[in-house]
Amino acid sequence: MILGAFSISLSVKDIKTSKTFYETLGFSVFAGAIERNYLIMKNGNALVGLFQGMFEQNMLTFNPGWDENANTLDTFDDIRAIQKHVKRNNITLEREADEHTFGAASIVIKDPDGNTILIDQHV
Repeated sequence: MILGAFSISLSVKDIKTSKTFYETLGFSVFAGAIERNYLIMKNGNALVGLFQGMFEQNMLTFNPGWDENANTLDTFDDIRAIQKHVKRNNITLEREADEHTFGAASIVIKDPDGNTILIDQHV
């Protein structure tokens, strides 16, 4: 199964302070909009999403169909196929994708330690 680009999505208290902190570590703004309270920061292949007021806890994030530069991949495992695999393996879904749709969709699962994993397909 190919999950696509990986990033960590951080729930931050002050996006401007967090932006400055990650810039000090060598990250630069790759995507997002600070006025909408989210930024995607990039350092080489490392991606960190900064989200103020959008969710309560940090999440591991995967983007099927994208590489780490948000380029669409020629082949990838669709989110609905990933969801079917997860269900077949008795992993509980916190949020499901509509299996009767195509394109963008997402699912949310938790690992055995309660860490949230967002699998978010944009294409």
